[in-house]
Amino acid sequence: MDKPLKTPPPYPIASVDHALRAATILQMEGGATVSQLAERLGVARSTAHRVLAMLVYRDFAVQGEDRVYRAGPVLELAAHSQSLVSRLRAAALPHLHRVVDLLDETTSLLVRTGDTARFIASVECRQTLRVGSREGMVFPAHRTTAGLLLLADLSDEQLEEVYAEDRYRDRPADRPDLARLRTELRRLRRNGFAVNRERSERGLVAVGVPVRDTDGAALAGLSLSMPSVRYDPHRLQSLVTALDTAAQALERDLAEQG
Repeated sequence: MDKPLKTPPPYPIASVDHALRAATILQMEGGATVSQLAERLGVARSTAHRVLAMLVYRDFAVQGEDRVYRAGPVLELAAHSQSLVSRLRAAALPHLHRVVDLLDETTSLLVRTGDTARFIASVECRQTLRVGSREGMVFPAHRTTAGLLLLADLSDEQLEEVYAEDRYRDRPADRPDLARLRTELRRLRRNGFAVNRERSERGLVAVGVPVRDTDGAALAGLSLSMPSVRYDPHRLQSLVTALDTAAQALERDLAEQG
């Protein structure tokens, strides 16, 4: 089994986490008011206001005349990226909430950029022992459930380009074994889903399915994450069915949006 990539710090600093998540929201989605950010972070408006004030001071955010905070010069957000991520996230959130209501496990939406997978939306479950929000976090694509599903949609030539050796000259240990990866991706294509057992984070199991566009290409990945002590392999098919149902509903919504 691969060594887990990320382990939460033993002494997390809530204020730092709030600031980082706020900056990510502004970068990916284009803007938020104090009230909107407070709701997203699960904090009081006064706390959200202090976080935003510090981001403005350090040029991570700017406040417009409409009182909306947006990404500042440090973040250098590309407008086209904002549009795509914002549209995907807005369409996906109701479906993520429905999966959480049904299964009571944290649910997320991820997209792939090159050899990385990024969480663009995450809804936490209500259980005391749970996987926290991963929104804004970036992992190597081959170490995440959704990332693997999105890689499985590539041709052999495209996969070779993503993992070209010259891109890993300074970090050869980060490049996966392509022969082994291809074998795994073929299996995922047949199955139509992926299971990640502590591959990205210790103590975490995730199950995922692809979200496809109208041409059938994998656009994003929908995943369900839970503590490994709560994962029951006998429930796998029911978990996949629930995720497939949500993914298909999201696909219909995206198709209607054009």
